Order: sequence, then structure tokens, then C-alpha cells
Amino acid sequence: MKFRVERDALADAVAWTAKSLPSRPSVPVLAGVLLRVESGRLRVSGFDYEVSSQVTVDVQADADGSALVSGRLLAEITKALPGKPVDIAAVGAHLELVCGSARFTLPTMPVEDYPALPDMPSSAGTVDAATFASAVSQVAIAAGRDETLPMMTGVRLELNGSTMALLATDRYRLAMREIEWTPDDPEISLNALVPAKTLNDTAKALGPVGGAVTLALAQGSAGEGMIGFAGGARRTTSRLLDGANYPPVRSLFPAAHNAEARVGVAALVEVVRRVALVAERQTPVLLSFSEDGLVVEAGGTEEARASEAMEAEFTGEALTIGFNPQYLIDGLQNLGAPTAVFAFVDAFKPAVISPAGESGEIIPGYRYLIMPIRVTR
Repeated sequence: MKFRVERDALADAVAWTAKSLPSRPSVPVLAGVLLRVESGRLRVSGFDYEVSSQVTVDVQADADGSALVSGRLLAEITKALPGKPVDIAAVGAHLELVCGSARFTLPTMPVEDYPALPDMPSSAGTVDAATFASAVSQVAIAAGRDETLPMMTGVRLELNGSTMALLATDRYRLAMREIEWTPDDPEISLNALVPAKTLNDTAKALGPVGGAVTLALAQGSAGEGMIGFAGGARRTTSRLLDGANYPPVRSLFPAAHNAEARVGVAALVEVVRRVALVAERQTPVLLSFSEDGLVVEAGGTEEARASEAMEAEFTGEALTIGFNPQYLIDGLQNLGAPTAVFAFVDAFKPAVISPAGESGEIIPGYRYLIMPIRVTR
């Protein structure tokens, strides 16, 4: 194997592929990225039996072939190279990499020991890359991090006709976004639970590519339990989580509310951050809404306290409600709008935050539900 490739293209391809590699692989070869050159194209692949990543890059090839090298090491090296073309050649049990006056020799692993990457499931439809990336980032923040509850670490995709809904919850908050997509079958009705981290990393990588992302989802026995995404020269597959017993989280959104507040997103994020400085871990910030506006306050140990008043439009009976400050900030920062609209039932029931535009109209599609923390005052 011998080829020349542009430094940026190589660094991007290796970085994306290496990102999904396991830090403690069950077998050494799974820590590698597979470089395969055929017909003037380089395919960079990574696989850990759960997630596979593959990128194709145009190269000037002198000889076809393949090599398996440490993914993380190659990613660090290519990122640090000067902005010049890179010459790579497989020589015996080593990979030689030359860029300008920089030269690296890396040990290779046996290619024959590397597992075959899974095939992409059949296509289910396409979705705009930028819209999809935005939707995933808005929802993935609410997914759980506790691996002992694997179901909560996923994002649920609900495909019904031309509507794609994404939902995630860690039992303390719930995010939901609905977007339009173009299904291959207009009558499609499918649900899938995708690991949130994999989905977020994939969407982030495919979003800037632009165009459309192809969503591939097994609808029969072939490739059951797998989902695939393809955009530009990149494709990835992931195993699905078992979502058979996923809770009916949509029912958590209240059918009606008794009070409503409108607050500037940027100002509220700043105030919550400031006030939360005195709050201990697991201590809520208190939001007191009334006709006069909003007061945000928190208390910590040794009587450290903070409070700050700010403008807010409020309708309904005055109320004081406590939230985890980080969960509140996460929701506000992912609204993608200048104004947050809070809908309350009472101080002990979940609040729903929706985005509103400059005109004050609620922007449909995204809702962030956050559970209150009961406080005694």
C-alpha cells in the first residue's frame, strides 16, 4: 500500500473514525483503524462490535493494499502534521508516514485479525443534515449517563410517516423534538432506541457536511437491531438498545397549565450561573415568579446565599419552584431561540420550557420538561 493524501482530509477522516474506538478494547486489533486503498480511494474504518465508522477519501495511489494501525496514535499524529501533502506506505510490519520533513514509523497489526464491518441496513429515508444535527443535540442532553440503566442512555426515534420524533429522558428531565423527513415508505411506523452518545457524535459529524443524511434501519430479519447513517463520504452503523419497555414519556407533558412565564434566555442563563455559585451539589436554585418579574436565589453551607432579580412576563398565581441549575441551563441553552416560555401546573409538577421567537410566538417542534426539586423554606 502506498499513497499520497491531503493532510486535512486525512486528519478529519482519522479523527472521526478514532473517536468511536474503545479506550479499553477487548482485543488489541479493535484499537486500530483500518486503512484500505482501492482504485484511488482510501477507506478509513473503525469497529468495536457495537459501532462502526467509515470514511472515504480521494488519494493519489501508487499501490493498493491495507494496513491496521493504532487509531488514537494516528489521530494525534495527523492532527499535529504541518499543512502539506502526506505520503503513507506500508513497509513490512510498519507504516511509514512522511509529511514535509516530519517522518513517522508506526507498528502495524495483522489485518486478517480485524473483524469485517457490518453491512448497512436497508435505507428507510433521508433527512436534512443540519436539521437532524440540531434536533439530536437538543434532545441528547436529556439522555441518562448511568450505564446500569441502558434504556435511559438512548434517544428514542419515532418514525411515523413524514414526521420524525426524537425523545430522551434521564427520569429528571425529558426533551422532545419533532422534525420533517422524507421516508422511502410514506406509511412507515417504526421506533428505535439509539445510544445517545453514538447518535450525537454521528449527527455532529454529518451536520456540517450538509445535504441529506440517509437513515438506514432494519425492518426485517436482516440487520435486525442495527441502525445506520450515511452522509457525504461518511457512514456509521450502531447497535440499537432494547427499547421494548421504554416508558410512555409523552404522557408526562401536561395537557394544560395554570401559569406561564416568558424570560430572555441569555439573561436567565447568566443569572442562574451566578446565583448557583453558592449552591452545593444537588442543591436547587429557586425561581420565584410574580407580576413584578422573577427572583432567582440559592443557598449553600454556612449561610452563603445569593439572589438576583430580573425581568420576566408572568401570568397566573405567583409561585416559587426549585430546579437543578445545570439541568435548567442545559434546557435553556438548547432552545435555539431568544425567549424561553415556561408553562407551570404548580410548584410540585414538571415545568415545560418551549422556545419563542422575537414576536413572542412559541416555535413548535421542541419541548423540554424538567422535574422540580421540592424545597422547604
